[in-house]
Order: sequence, then C-alpha cells, then structure tokens
Amino acid sequence: MANTYHQIFLHFVFAVKYRKAVIQASWKFSLFGVIGNLINESGGKVIIVNGVEDHVHCFAEVKPAVSVSELMKKVKARSSKYINDHGLTPVRFEWQEGYGAFSYSRSQVKNVYRYIQNQEEHHRKQTFKEEYIGILEDFKVEFEDRFLFQEPV
Repeated sequence: MANTYHQIFLHFVFAVKYRKAVIQASWKFSLFGVIGNLINESGGKVIIVNGVEDHVHCFAEVKPAVSVSELMKKVKARSSKYINDHGLTPVRFEWQEGYGAFSYSRSQVKNVYRYIQNQEEHHRKQTFKEEYIGILEDFKVEFEDRFLFQEPV
C-alpha cells in the first residue's frame, strides 16, 4: 500500500523439543541459513540467526502484513523438514511447540545483534531456561513456568 511505512524488529526464540542438545556444530550454520532464507522469503530481512545445541535465536525486520504466528509456523516446519530430509539427527527432529517473539527499536539493533552473535559464550554462564525466563521477565510477559517447556513423557 502506498504511503505505508514501518520499522518492525523482532527477536524470535524457539527450542528443540524437550530442549535436547541435538543441533551439531557441523551443520548448525546450514540450518541457520535455511531459517534466514525462510524469513527473507516472507518479505522480511533477516539480521542474524544463531543459537546453540538446544535452541535458536532469530532477529529480523518484518513487514506488518506478515503474521508472526504464520511466519514461525513456516520457519519451524520447513527447518524441521530440512533437518529430517538430510538425516542430520539420528531420530526424527522436532521443535518444541511455541516460541518467543520480542520487539525492539532501531536503537537496540546493535545490542540485540551482539547478544545473539555471542550465544555460545553466553550459555557457558547461563542455561537456556534461565535465559528465556530472564527475557520474559525483562519484557514483563506473564507466564506459568509449567507451560514454558514441554518435558519428555
């Protein structure tokens, strides 16, 4: 639409089902490339995708017409398919249900980029669960701990 202007920066976080540490260093950057391409295909502009063995962070500029839930559904489904089609894990790969989505202003882009870029170093000091709860608390998102992470049956 003419005369429609926007600037929407979103930080997405999602975990491997049961937070299993299955994302391997040998193929994680290929996976991050797939995820970035999926975000770009939606009309977004990926800034960075990074993560560690049990979860992924994506930071992107998105268009207002893009449904966040549909974007995450597509990203998670098609990246799971990529992992499974390429036999990258010994058993069927799945992402955990749900995700986090957090908005930032342009003035915060460099800091968020650096934060995501330094995930490996960051997780030497803090677990993913501690990190995720910290983000939720920083953004004052109400949550119930029992619903945060799916546990193995």
